[in-house]
Amino acid sequence: QVQLVESGGGLVQAGGSLRLSCAVSGNIFSINTMAWYRQAPGKQRDLVASITSGGSTKYADSVKGRFTISRDNNKDTVYLQMNSLKPEDTAVYYCNADIKRRPLDYGMDYWGKGTLVIVSS
Repeated sequence: QVQLVESGGGLVQAGGSLRLSCAVSGNIFSINTMAWYRQAPGKQRDLVASITSGGSTKYADSVKGRFTISRDNNKDTVYLQMNSLKPEDTAVYYCNADIKRRPLDYGMDYWGKGTLVIVSS
């Protein structure tokens, strides 16, 4: 069984920093794109940042220059360094990964349960 477990959320003041981590566990063959999404109360879940297995990254306009996504392929872990946090960054942050469990499988989307980030003004 594949599991994605996030950590690192919490309460921080505006202007502060947090680092989120998401570790993939279970019987897998490979991990393709990994990503972070977030969902604020009453809003849809939106992409924050993504990173391919080769290290190419994409960011939502709202976080460019403040957030950095990275991954450690040896640890099957993705990170999100969040700096200069703003109250509007408050949300539940979800880890997502496109995973092949066997060599000939198509990739499938897996999600973590989320970690709450609250930025106070």
